[in-house]
Amino acid sequence: MRVNSDFLQQAALLSSQYSWKPTPQKGVERVMLDRIGGEKARATTVVRYAPESFFPSHGHPGGEEILVLSGTFSDQAGDYPEGWYLRNPPGSSHAPSSKNGTTIFVKLWQMQEKEASPVRIDTNNPNAWITKNNLQICPLYQDDSEETKLVKLSPQQHLFNKLSTHDALELFVLSGSVLHQGQEYTKGSWLRLPSNSKPLITAGDSNAAIYLKVGSFKNIGCGD
Repeated sequence: MRVNSDFLQQAALLSSQYSWKPTPQKGVERVMLDRIGGEKARATTVVRYAPESFFPSHGHPGGEEILVLSGTFSDQAGDYPEGWYLRNPPGSSHAPSSKNGTTIFVKLWQMQEKEASPVRIDTNNPNAWITKNNLQICPLYQDDSEETKLVKLSPQQHLFNKLSTHDALELFVLSGSVLHQGQEYTKGSWLRLPSNSKPLITAGDSNAAIYLKVGSFKNIGCGD
């Protein structure tokens, strides 16, 4: 299966365009944002767990990245309410579930093999945030292939300071909205831009918060 698999092209999905599809596990649905592969895939997905739903224990050979969007996500390591960021390295395994229901943003098979340590960050904690280049930033992860963070923008604030080409980037709108090339991306919307594009991204008329990944990550990982 291939969904938005050409990383040389811009790709996007507005929250108004969501089409929830069932997974093999009862009570768990997903919206595919990009995907290369079948059930084991290099994928970016929004996943929704109904109350009392779960997945049996399974491994992630290519690693797994999760941002909890609503409710509480759980596995054998603990319970993670809205705002928690989890990064499970290649070769890890878990048995995810949700007692009362949850929606999560998930990226699979997109990590370098050298990643070895899990990451757990409560982005609700004010101490997790810094100010850099007039932006409020919550650093999540950085290596030689990517920089991943949450960013808060004031109304009509530009995401970048100058109109220049950039590495590939991907964003998911957590609150408010952002504008790019005349299109408004509201809460729950996703946008991926190829390298050497001009990321003219600005907040809308209210405060906005986004998940942002920047780097050269198109060739990392492989599904089957």
